[in-house]
Amino acid sequence: MTRQRLLLLIACIVGIFVAGALAWRAGVFESQDAQTSSVGGPFKLVDQTGRPVDESVLKGKWSVVFFGFTYCPDVCPGTLQALTAAHDLLGPQGEDVRLVFISVDPERDTPAKVRAWLEAQRPPEGTLGLTGTVEQTNAAAKAYRVFHEKAGDGPDYLVNHSTAMYVMDPKGRFRRPLAFGMTPEQLAEELRKMLRGD
Repeated sequence: MTRQRLLLLIACIVGIFVAGALAWRAGVFESQDAQTSSVGGPFKLVDQTGRPVDESVLKGKWSVVFFGFTYCPDVCPGTLQALTAAHDLLGPQGEDVRLVFISVDPERDTPAKVRAWLEAQRPPEGTLGLTGTVEQTNAAAKAYRVFHEKAGDGPDYLVNHSTAMYVMDPKGRFRRPLAFGMTPEQLAEELRKMLRGD
């Protein structure tokens, strides 16, 4: 690993923790009534097949939405791996839960790139990978109050971003956040509570 890439990686990790702390302080993670929540909302993106989608794709099942980018060295694949393991732990209940990845790096994350990244991670069937134009992905990030910014120059830049996951109910309403770093067992238990209506 080059010195520049190492410095960028360190800057990305520091940025992620700073962003998380600021978001927590701002009250992003406070429990709110789903009907009055300011997290989530309308968006227009495309999925990994290039099909245009909007917020209606979150309806009909519980969804766990998280933001990231396919060039992410650790946090993003780690999040998807933890969610995949949690989904497996749910057994048949997992059929009622959909994983949704939204890119914060649309300049590099084309639908084809997102599809290849998802296929390499082997997430549950039905997992969505969403991207779009810079304006579209910025609007989606804003709707979810997600911090993100480019770190570094050149083709190997990284993106600092919020690491929370957002549980949306079958009506597409925000219910609660899940913190980065939770184990698959912890994630599965939180999702079971949601499915039970706790």
